[in-house]
Amino acid sequence: MAYESALEKKLARKVTRAIVDFELIEDGDRVMVGLSGGKDSWALMQLLDALRRRAPVDFTLVAVNVHSGYRDYRHDEIERACAERGWELRIEHTTIGAIIDDKLDERATPCSLCARLRRGVLYRIAGEVGATKIALGHHADDFIETLLLNLFFAGALKAMPARLVSDDRRHVVVRPLVYVSEEEARDYTREAGLPVIGCCCPVCGDLGLQRQRVKRLLLDLEREHPGVKQSMLKALGNVAGRHLLDRRLNPVAELRAGVAASLPAAPSPSGEAAVV
Repeated sequence: MAYESALEKKLARKVTRAIVDFELIEDGDRVMVGLSGGKDSWALMQLLDALRRRAPVDFTLVAVNVHSGYRDYRHDEIERACAERGWELRIEHTTIGAIIDDKLDERATPCSLCARLRRGVLYRIAGEVGATKIALGHHADDFIETLLLNLFFAGALKAMPARLVSDDRRHVVVRPLVYVSEEEARDYTREAGLPVIGCCCPVCGDLGLQRQRVKRLLLDLEREHPGVKQSMLKALGNVAGRHLLDRRLNPVAELRAGVAASLPAAPSPSGEAAVV
């Protein structure tokens, strides 16, 4: 069976590359896709389903939607779209929205807390549905934006991994869209006719948030210097640890020993080089 479109073929190739590069999906896996109803998670689900029907490895899919409890959230649209495509779906109703409203003041950004609460729910459900991998829809732009957010606001040089083993070693989180841009995910979701559902969070899309500010910065940079985002993504896989200031990567004692070893041996009293 051929791919449905040139775009699907292109993105399937990128996802396959990510799967091979980082060993994201293996034979016999049951992959649980975090399906929020946003463009990225829809693109991920659709692409993995396309690959599942063609890939040489055998794996199954189950979509899980974490309902935050906001009244206007259209989970019925997600149910309908999954049923039309024959996708297994579980919707988990939670009170995450109420918890965030209770825990944070009106000036705080809820995104980080929301992500942690959702991740906890996904970990729990993964055990209940027998998932061996948890797939999330983070795309290339998310990796780059996270790098800059940590650099600018957290004093850390890090982004996110394509494959992450949880602290308790019970779960493996994978991000197969690492090589897919946000624009490509948006175009693919639109082409597939999938309904993009807003999360109904009151601050969703607020351009005052740090991530949105970084997104605007990258948009301007890419407009002025086409290819800069691709260069930044490449940099995440081309780390020169010796050229950073982290003493865990470059212990001072080892650096001192390396300098000493590179110096010429001092001459012995007899005029011959001393043996070190």
